[in-house]
Amino acid sequence: MSRTSMVGDSSSWSTALVKISPYTFSAIGIAIAIGVSVLGAAWGIYTTGSSLIGAAIKAPRITSKNLISVIFCEAVAIYGVIVAIILQTKLESVPSSQIYAPESLRAGYAIFASGIIVGFANLVCGLCVGIIGSSCALSDAQNSSLFVKILVIEIFGSALGLFGVIVGIIMSAQATWPAKSV
Repeated sequence: MSRTSMVGDSSSWSTALVKISPYTFSAIGIAIAIGVSVLGAAWGIYTTGSSLIGAAIKAPRITSKNLISVIFCEAVAIYGVIVAIILQTKLESVPSSQIYAPESLRAGYAIFASGIIVGFANLVCGLCVGIIGSSCALSDAQNSSLFVKILVIEIFGSALGLFGVIVGIIMSAQATWPAKSV
């Protein structure tokens, strides 16, 4: 297929991406930010909670102090909610004549990319914190002096979600919609 036939071909991916409303991209980005963050939190809570309940059979004393691992996992979902609210405030209405303007497309893509980055960073963060929390519960049941040492590692794992939030906020700063003409 020659290059000239591809440029005008209405079924190419580039044409399809340009024809999708930037508001659709924005909405999908916001949904990914919150949805995948909550998925990461749920997966982390599942991993930590199942190990915590199993280890608490041997050492019931660990139940209350190891709940901090579940709280770290829940923070991952809160990161996604915060970024979704921030991204929602970036949406502005534009006249229908400017909806496919390059500035509108850039704003929609910026919100979409920000949502993807935050969502998947928090998914990985939730998994990381959940696995470390699981290890913390199991090792605390064996030797209580290990709790604080592993908790420090868990804090560093939780920082991954904050890095995703920071990058998402920086990327969403590019979301400027065209000014309305008076």
